[in-house]
Amino acid sequence: MANSTVITTENTFCAPVYIVGHGTLILSGTFTANVNLQASPNGVDGWVPTGDAYSSPGVNTFTDFTGQYYRAGVPTGGFTSGTVNLTLRGA
Repeated sequence: MANSTVITTENTFCAPVYIVGHGTLILSGTFTANVNLQASPNGVDGWVPTGDAYSSPGVNTFTDFTGQYYRAGVPTGGFTSGTVNLTLRGA
């Protein structure tokens, strides 16, 4: 499963994706922003930053063998300018 979104402002996240195993976050576009990966046990609330933050285009992978919901986006205060094209998917 994969979710994509276009971000042009702060406090914007993609829809949650349940990931067990390997996840991939693909970023493209021209932007000045900090994209954060967050996890939640139920995909509704309790979002916690994973500590993974990205500020440039690229393909980023992560692993979680316990299984959680993930979302990625730009938190409040993390956006300056441009357009972030974001895709989050599980293996």
